[in-house]
Amino acid sequence: MAADLPEAPSISPSYPAITKQAAGTIDSVYTDVISTAFSDKIMITITQGGRLAQWVHVPLDSPNPNFADQYIPAGNDEDALLPLAHLSPKTLLGGSTSERETVGQLYATQIASAIVTRNPDEKRTVLVGLGLSKFEARRESFYDTLDLVMKCL
Repeated sequence: MAADLPEAPSISPSYPAITKQAAGTIDSVYTDVISTAFSDKIMITITQGGRLAQWVHVPLDSPNPNFADQYIPAGNDEDALLPLAHLSPKTLLGGSTSERETVGQLYATQIASAIVTRNPDEKRTVLVGLGLSKFEARRESFYDTLDLVMKCL
């Protein structure tokens, strides 16, 4: 005879973190993007073939008070595509070549810029995990990937 177990407490749907997912095909490769918003970090994973090969983090709080006014981009449309100047990405894992590290940091900085542009008061660190099958900085692939990420933010 099994003993009666106490009823488990109910957990809210947003506990422990809010997660969003988007998927699409980029350069004929299925790409999956997952965004998880923790209380202290925003984690974005971009995977192709179910792998993660590089992790980059970008703190959103500015260590330099001179950059405090640069959270809001200027009105020029061309400048709006540039990452914000105060963001400093750091590769945590992966990035075995300088080209791979640069491309990974470019993705992470652009994603962090999009987050700050949407919410200028955001101070959490952005953690980006990349697992791209081709690590080339083609404009169309870059924009397609960022569009997929934007669906998760």
